[in-house]
Amino acid sequence: MATLREPVKIFIVQSLACFETPQQVVDAVKQEFNIEILRQQVALYDPTKATGKNLSKKLKDLFHKTRNDFKTNVFDIPLANKAVRLTELQKIYNDPKVNRILRTKLIRQVKDEMQGYELQLLDIQLKQLEIERIKTGDGDGADDPTPVKVTIQVVDASKDDAEYQPDTECASGEVSTTSE
Repeated sequence: MATLREPVKIFIVQSLACFETPQQVVDAVKQEFNIEILRQQVALYDPTKATGKNLSKKLKDLFHKTRNDFKTNVFDIPLANKAVRLTELQKIYNDPKVNRILRTKLIRQVKDEMQGYELQLLDIQLKQLEIERIKTGDGDGADDPTPVKVTIQVVDASKDDAEYQPDTECASGEVSTTSE
């Protein structure tokens, strides 16, 4: 095994603390320092493994500090940012090769990401795509051209007495002929 200088040891410890596999670390050390090492040598620098029990206190402390920072600083990861995720989903949605079924799934995923923003608009688009898919016979439900009724109820939430009231017409499936 090659004798490693301090910067290489630190690089290995920090890489392992960030949950990289020994093989990923071997490849990174080769690329970064132009040194060939073995996975077994990398394992010596992981204090969470039995092979790393003899690691110096300085490197153990570095490992645990780096791991803690890595776990708590998720905002350093681009996909942890909602705007980045939504942008990526939009790019996929805009791809002309994407079929209706995938578009429907993408809309649902965006809806989940938004967690309450503009859900009504997304629900309308989702229903339109589902209706179009059923009409054209794509995917599940192709054999069942059951008509779909979409009812949107708007409540003015700015009023003090505003609260959800279920629409009995929608719940029963029957149309009321009496006037209120």
